[in-house]
Amino acid sequence: MLLYNDQLHSEPGFALPLPKRGLQFNDGFFETLVWADGRLRYGPQHLARMQRAAAALALPLPAALATLAALTATLARLVAAQPEPAAAQRLRLQLWRPGGGLYAPPEGSAPAEWLATARPFEGRTAPVARAGFGATVRTQLSPVSFCKGPNALLYVLAAREREQRGLDELLLLSAAGHVAEAGAAAVGWVRSGAVYVPAETAGGVSSVRLAHLRAVAARLGVAWHEGLYEPAALLAAEAVFTASVAGLRPVQQIESQPFESAAHPLLRQLLAADAAA
Repeated sequence: MLLYNDQLHSEPGFALPLPKRGLQFNDGFFETLVWADGRLRYGPQHLARMQRAAAALALPLPAALATLAALTATLARLVAAQPEPAAAQRLRLQLWRPGGGLYAPPEGSAPAEWLATARPFEGRTAPVARAGFGATVRTQLSPVSFCKGPNALLYVLAAREREQRGLDELLLLSAAGHVAEAGAAAVGWVRSGAVYVPAETAGGVSSVRLAHLRAVAARLGVAWHEGLYEPAALLAAEAVFTASVAGLRPVQQIESQPFESAAHPLLRQLLAADAAA
């Protein structure tokens, strides 16, 4: 079962009526969420990014998704309609501007149309064996580079390069050469008792999982730094990790530089505290 504009539908035979601005102009955004243990993980962080994306696109959120209580209740209906509702679910929530037209959106401020689907969740916590810096793809800062969807083609190209080079992960740099993110996750590293992550101005997606981990680090008294860092700063780290809603993954090697990330005591402490939060 899926949810389309707050109505449950059977997936077989379901079809979206056309035209759709999300399909024609990528005029919208999406969120990938996880429902597990009877609750929505990282709900406040997801909602904050959704509200920010909606404001950037002048695309009002529908009432069913506009507050944390409404978002949770709506997605709970979707989970309950799945064949195995007690199992962890990976949810995709796609929102787009209603109406037709060309590039200029139609007049008015009608709430977004939306589609929510569910699939069994598979966590990704195994270490990243080998990563490298992207050679053919660079991030670009824009008014919407922080949200998921408008720049999806960038990550398609990054995934192609990763596969062609036989890597487990690709680390993307900004146009100015600063570390921005991984191909399908955020990236961070540990050095001298502190956590370092790229600033959003490097052009990467604003990470829900890093927002949660930052709160965990604050409770542990671990210093957290965001900035514009060149690859040399990352390669000088004691431990490196990627972060997504699917999991936190220690990185074992970047280019020819090995890391003992999985064994690093501070990273292990952060991972344990994050899992318990």
